[in-house]
Amino acid sequence: MTVQTERAPSGPAEVPTPPVKGKGRPKAPRRAGDFVPYLLLLPAVAVTLVFLGWPLVNNGVLSFQNLNMRQLIQRLTEWNGIDNYREILTGEEFWRVTGRSIAFTGVNVLLIMVLGTLVGLLLARLGKKMRFALMIGLVLAWAMPVVASTTVYQWLFAQRFGVVNWVLVQLGFDGMAEHNWFGTQMSTFFVITLLIVWQSIPFVALSLYAATTTIPKELYEAAALDGANGWRQFTSVTMPFLRPFLYATTFLEIIWVFKALVQVLNINRGGPDRLTEILPVYAYIEGMGNQHYGMGAAIAMLTIVIMLFLTSYYLRIVLKQEEDVR
Repeated sequence: MTVQTERAPSGPAEVPTPPVKGKGRPKAPRRAGDFVPYLLLLPAVAVTLVFLGWPLVNNGVLSFQNLNMRQLIQRLTEWNGIDNYREILTGEEFWRVTGRSIAFTGVNVLLIMVLGTLVGLLLARLGKKMRFALMIGLVLAWAMPVVASTTVYQWLFAQRFGVVNWVLVQLGFDGMAEHNWFGTQMSTFFVITLLIVWQSIPFVALSLYAATTTIPKELYEAAALDGANGWRQFTSVTMPFLRPFLYATTFLEIIWVFKALVQVLNINRGGPDRLTEILPVYAYIEGMGNQHYGMGAAIAMLTIVIMLFLTSYYLRIVLKQEEDVR
């Protein structure tokens, strides 16, 4: 008894044609739940536009006006086009302040990142009690208001009754009695840098310590079995995990230091002889101090452009790393 089976069709097999570009599978229709994330972001976007976007637009409009106290009292609007920008960019003072601001930001960010990273790694190595005590100190330093901490540093480095001068005299440095820390450009920058670094280390240290807790311990055990010493484990295991956090933290610290208006202004009003002015202080003094409001607005807009230019490199790195993670 034979079983008759269906014969396979002869001839070449049909090869499925690839889908034509632009004519792939039809997209699934959007559901109502797909818009929920955008609705949740809407309040934050609205608040940002109201409190940041609208003042920025007003400042940009003001930068094209000739506005001083007379126009402000009489409510006059005098448009002068790009005259404010032309006067700023063709003057030597703006470029001196810009170079000073970039150098000031670079030195501070370098010190903050190095010292903050070391403290963060120290937190990861300490025991629970010592780690808790150090974290409490970091949080207290971080939580102190900027104006309050600036006032404390003014007291510490006061010429006649400052604690720093008293301690130095007790240690045998008699020449430091009644030393004026705010009398020269370099000593004033030293105090300001010390203040900003002290304020910024807690954020970097706590962020880096939190990053170290995400590193699997198995990687260190495998590296130890391979004979890697402590430095080799740090470069091959720790740093690859910390690199994204370092880039993001450096990006934030550049912004934080570059716009350090309160510290510089309260320490010595940009003195002596306006030698410690950075761009935010320069914009404030020209705008509010000298009552050239349009000029101050133009300096503020140029400050934003320069800050975006300085942070663009790190922003590209951070965005690229986010795409790699996805």
